[in-house]
Amino acid sequence: MDIQELYDAVRSLNAPDAFKPRLTIEQWGAFQTYLTRHEVRAGDLLVKQGEHDRTMYVLQRGTLQVFVSNAKPGVSRLSILRAGSVVGEAGLFSDQPRMANVEAMTACVVWSLRGPRLEELIARNPPMALELVRAAAAVMGVRMRANIEQGQAVS
Repeated sequence: MDIQELYDAVRSLNAPDAFKPRLTIEQWGAFQTYLTRHEVRAGDLLVKQGEHDRTMYVLQRGTLQVFVSNAKPGVSRLSILRAGSVVGEAGLFSDQPRMANVEAMTACVVWSLRGPRLEELIARNPPMALELVRAAAAVMGVRMRANIEQGQAVS
């Protein structure tokens, strides 16, 4: 599979919580060997709140919505994610249950990175793994700050 479309989506996303690993297209090609491509239909749940799953997703094409179940009226939808966004990054680094649902609003193409594959990447290419972890941590930091500013508990 050609990684160019995913590379272009990630590089062009200008959201405050954009995933911005400093990798060349050649490095993305190497990273691709640790990823799995998925096609998701509109309406399908990619992530289910409460489940345990150590997977992070990078959205190549389409639109995802992040929402919580059993929330107060008017606060169930947390965000809408466009191509180039990352989602599920917190689950990749912890064994905690998922904090929200992620649903495809349109047909989507996502690439998944599972925990064991990240561990393999760490062992085989530490500099690349460090850059990817740095970029995912930056996303988590921006999202945590936004939650605090909106008065949502993060503990």
